[in-house]
Amino acid sequence: MKEKRVIGLLSALCCMLVIALTACGSSPGATTDATTAAPSDKQSLRYPVVGDIATFDPALAQDLDSHFPIRAVFTGLVALDTDLTIKPQLATSWQQSADGLTWTFKLKPNLTFSDGTPLTSQDVVWSINRALLPATKSSVSYYLSLIKDYKRIISGQVPTLIGTSLLAPDPQTVVIVLSQPAAYFLQTLSYATSYVVEKKLIDKYGAKFTDHLDEGGGAGPFKVASYSHTRGIELIPNDKYYGPKPKLQRLSVIFYNDLDGMYKAYQANQLDFTPVPAANIEAERHSPGFRETPILTMRYIIMNYLAKPFDSIKIRQAFALALNKDLIVQSALKNTFIPSNHIVPSDMPGYNPDLTGPDGVKTTQGDASKAKTLLEQGLREAGYASVAALPPITLTFYPRNQGFKDAITAAVQMWKNILGINVNVNIVARARMLDLQNATKGSNGPLQMWQAGWNADYPDPQNWTSTFFSNGSDYNQFNYGQNQSAAASEQQQVQQQLAQADVSKDQAQRLKLYYDAEQKIVNDVGWLPLWQEKLQSLTRPNIQNLSINAAQQISPDEWSKIYVSQ
Repeated sequence: MKEKRVIGLLSALCCMLVIALTACGSSPGATTDATTAAPSDKQSLRYPVVGDIATFDPALAQDLDSHFPIRAVFTGLVALDTDLTIKPQLATSWQQSADGLTWTFKLKPNLTFSDGTPLTSQDVVWSINRALLPATKSSVSYYLSLIKDYKRIISGQVPTLIGTSLLAPDPQTVVIVLSQPAAYFLQTLSYATSYVVEKKLIDKYGAKFTDHLDEGGGAGPFKVASYSHTRGIELIPNDKYYGPKPKLQRLSVIFYNDLDGMYKAYQANQLDFTPVPAANIEAERHSPGFRETPILTMRYIIMNYLAKPFDSIKIRQAFALALNKDLIVQSALKNTFIPSNHIVPSDMPGYNPDLTGPDGVKTTQGDASKAKTLLEQGLREAGYASVAALPPITLTFYPRNQGFKDAITAAVQMWKNILGINVNVNIVARARMLDLQNATKGSNGPLQMWQAGWNADYPDPQNWTSTFFSNGSDYNQFNYGQNQSAAASEQQQVQQQLAQADVSKDQAQRLKLYYDAEQKIVNDVGWLPLWQEKLQSLTRPNIQNLSINAAQQISPDEWSKIYVSQ
């Protein structure tokens, strides 16, 4: 997911984030025989998001705040469970053809939307096709880019893929044809872009159908009772849901402007769950219901390979090794995050525990001596007489909070103290930042250097490597591989290696290829990783089994386990 989803996307599949609070005296995440469910009229959960949400349309969702209600109301063929493994949802089974290009899904029997309208394979293929149509204007349709003729439909060259790449041979069977084999295809279907929406509601209301979801529209564990664009969304159980029914009788998704507002509302007993702002973490660390766990969100700095002086690999390495990430996280972020040299975060498949920083540096403290040496070599090789001869350098970012501002300030000071380089800072709004990033692909500007972030969309290293560093990727805005640096040809070999990993059916071989590619990318400072985020939160002691996986999702069937105790 884009940064705005923490925008503002996961062992093997490996680990989960559990945010849970149980009866007093119990360990977080546990339920005991002593916990008795409260009466049904007390089965209500008040949960905050930043709102109004950007969209309630699964085909358009990019941010975590929008995804929370979307995943409660809509479902797709598959989903991630709490340990990040793929589980059936609308599908009951699937098969892959020998060549890896054709996937056949069998649907569960007697599926319906929340209004009782039958849900068949036609609805599945129609919904996926809708997400690909230019008229839908989905900026996340690329999660379906493995489907054959994806580029032709998003460009308007063909009017539909139904009947060719998307087939419904009978009401219980969905067939999807791919352009190439992909070991991570099922993971991409766990993203909301492929979720099923009710055609008759969209036929009736068009793009405004999300204002009428009280009439139906989804097939998830909840349905919409009301939606106020200023206050929030009231959800109630969907009695037509095909899976285990929620115990909660009301899920109130309440809108707030920021984390501070959520936290204050929790303190005033207006919420049952809240993220904890950085400034309050230490004060709450020993409070009942406090939980802190790594999530699959990375923050990093990007340098444009087409913008001088960052066409020099050694200058890039100097910038990377001049940063003491431990000190930045300690001083600016109060140790709320984890310093990292990685692209693929910990707690998910593809994490390489043996990865090093540039030039073999094994710690996240940087190496000032190596940074100075690399800078001298880079200046000489690039023809700069001294640091004074470098072009002006500007780092652009949008500050999520004061901690982010302080972290960037600390980094800029380290570059000045260790390298003798003054880096200008340009603060922009989030929307402007996204526009600038998109405009930089294939160009030496407008961005030269910027701070960004990513949240895993699905539990596969492809989502962190190929998504950003492949030739032609929309997210390769920093022009890795397609540049004039001395490492360009080697980078193109890495891009070929990533393409090989993406299609390999041998999981061990895939991971080996991704490990090797990530190390080479880190050596060239494709990204300058800063830290992996952790989620600090508070949950009321009477809320049982509220579990959110490392992708910050609640699996549809997990809602049946969440309840309010007396």
